[in-house]
Amino acid sequence: MIRFSYCSLLGLLVLMAPALSVVSAQSAQTGAATAAPTPDYHPSMGDLMTMAIQPRHTKLGLAGRHKNWIYAAYELSELRNAFARIARTIPSYRNTDMTALIDAMTREPLSAVEQAIHDADSNRFDIAYERLTAACNGCHRSQDHAMVVIKIPRGDIYPDQDFAR
Repeated sequence: MIRFSYCSLLGLLVLMAPALSVVSAQSAQTGAATAAPTPDYHPSMGDLMTMAIQPRHTKLGLAGRHKNWIYAAYELSELRNAFARIARTIPSYRNTDMTALIDAMTREPLSAVEQAIHDADSNRFDIAYERLTAACNGCHRSQDHAMVVIKIPRGDIYPDQDFAR
């Protein structure tokens, strides 16, 4: 059995360090050339709606129900931004200009929601939010997705978030 003292092992490592760094650099260069390409992910319209729009729509509704106007304004902004990102990501869907479609379907309902939030008017918020929800469903029907029906959230489906603050 071969025994090394701590000092002799440390000395051996110091002597081998330059050789190990050359081998490591060569491995990195050849590894980079042979590495598998990163998959190019292109989310579908359904992916984007489920990931970006639906949660924002829900959280906006919950914030309005709890009269948390500061948070409702935040979620309204996030919802608008999510719509804009979708239009940039998928500019044309089923031969439809997404920027034009989103603007036509949501401009008025989003403005009404914004005004209700600004005025802290829960009755007007409820009406405007219902119109926004109807606009979502109208857009789904216009794109042959009538089976996707959005509704006003009735329960706090985010148990880890306080919408009343």
